[in-house]
Amino acid sequence: MAITPLRQLALLALLALTAACLVACESDTQGSRRSDQEAQWFTDVTASSGIVFTHEAGVAGEMYLPEIVGAGVALLDVDNDGDLDIYLLNGNRLLPEAGVSQTHLNRLFVQQPDGRFLDVTEDSGLGDGGYGTGVAAGDLNNDGRVDLYVANYGEDRVYLNAGDGVFEDATAAMGIRVSGWSSSVAICDYDRDGWLDIYVVRYVDYTPDPCLGGVGQRVYCGPQVRTPFSDVLLHNDGDGTFSDVSAEAGMTSVAAAGLGVVCEDLDADGWPDIYVANDASANQLWVNQRDGSFRDTALLMGAAVNLHGEPEAGMGVLAADLDNDLDSDLFMTHLYEESNTLYRNLGEAAGFEDYSSRSGLGLPSIPLTGFGTVAFDADHDGDLDIVVVNGRVKRQNPIVVTSSNLEDLYGEPNLLFMNQGDMQFVPAGDGVAEFTSPVEITRGLAVGDIDNDGDLDLVLTNVAGMARVYRNDMEAKGHWLKLRLFDPALNRDALGARVIVTAGDRRFTRTLGSAASYQSSMPLEVHVGLGNVEHVDGIEVYWPDGEREVFPGVAANQRLTLHRGQGRVTP
Repeated sequence: MAITPLRQLALLALLALTAACLVACESDTQGSRRSDQEAQWFTDVTASSGIVFTHEAGVAGEMYLPEIVGAGVALLDVDNDGDLDIYLLNGNRLLPEAGVSQTHLNRLFVQQPDGRFLDVTEDSGLGDGGYGTGVAAGDLNNDGRVDLYVANYGEDRVYLNAGDGVFEDATAAMGIRVSGWSSSVAICDYDRDGWLDIYVVRYVDYTPDPCLGGVGQRVYCGPQVRTPFSDVLLHNDGDGTFSDVSAEAGMTSVAAAGLGVVCEDLDADGWPDIYVANDASANQLWVNQRDGSFRDTALLMGAAVNLHGEPEAGMGVLAADLDNDLDSDLFMTHLYEESNTLYRNLGEAAGFEDYSSRSGLGLPSIPLTGFGTVAFDADHDGDLDIVVVNGRVKRQNPIVVTSSNLEDLYGEPNLLFMNQGDMQFVPAGDGVAEFTSPVEITRGLAVGDIDNDGDLDLVLTNVAGMARVYRNDMEAKGHWLKLRLFDPALNRDALGARVIVTAGDRRFTRTLGSAASYQSSMPLEVHVGLGNVEHVDGIEVYWPDGEREVFPGVAANQRLTLHRGQGRVTP
């Protein structure tokens, strides 16, 4: 959340023009929403869902930095019943003399047969009382049940799923000792040994004391005034314990204020790499050397800084095939006055180019501060769309204060960009007003098929505000397919597997991963919008160890589980 001065007067004028456009568009959208409720693409169903949760930021006027950073959300199936459940992270009061107050807890909501959610935190063992920041889901002990890594401002925790809705704190037993200030977390099998490892992104070495702005007013500090941490890589030893291999893997060679992370094969060699979005410093692209070590090639591959050679305030990040050319591009959110950045993958390990302005994603983001972001096919037309949730970290005008309400000072609207094909995006129209109208301090974002109707719904978190659930009510432009990828030999979902779906004259690729967005965790399921094609011709699965298996075609509009070994293995 770096605070940078305006680069030039032209940018100031651009901000004013863009903000005016957004306000005008928002006004028109609200009018449309009032006159045509049925046209809404995303409907706020929080009240009817049973989700009752308000984030505790600990705000008491001290302007401690963790207050405004917010917390993530996990969409996952904790009880293996085929329905998605929701885990929400909470904050607490920060006490300089005593640490964290620990009076507010993270909450687990389990989906019931009628589609409503029930708060089962008290009996689940997941009522973590730390100052919650990020969360990641994955089966860490290969027992067929999804576990959770909870990142905190303070000590991180690991919770193993014991079944029957009960989780056990296994942090000490697994030898995990990560403290300080963790942010986002990625769970993936970086060495392809069949056991899921953990990459922990860390922010800065912070103690609760305020910063003063240019007019002597308390403000939230930027990362430049604190010492950044290096990230942590935890290797799963396969015996119920983890080893900190950060030094030998190369991660301790860099210290940066990290906030976002994805685990994805970005150089097309079949091995997972790790990309980290940093705040106010160059990003890292840790390329897997296939011997347990990594090398940062972000600068060499064109994904470290923007088109002008400047580092930006990286927050949320995603990796997805945005132009349907069968490789993964990168998109990340930034501070206001900086545009969000799209790095287009040039293919054949040639690196990336900054495609932000040409894509249409740059200009609308300049007056906003983006955090959570996810790529998903909202309308099933075969192209991945992008959602961005926003909220400031500094007051636009620190001198004039007309309200003490946190949302008035830092709230911003959210954005949904529809993919027009060929890497061109446009802001969604009137139908998305119910999602973009609220002016809140939004941070975490996860996307999944909550109501099991084939399209993807949204869950988001707000600083010192309600968590919200949005049901996807868009009129679909095509068909869909959902895939669960299961490896019987490992007794778990094959996190890191890559899928290529062939349907008519189009091919779509997706990677099964839970790390994306900002401090949040995605469902362990692959979703593909198919356009107007009603039948899939074939499915290729590249399992995490590199083996390729081909499965026969299927009818569209269904959820399938592909078991490794039931297809045809090919070179």
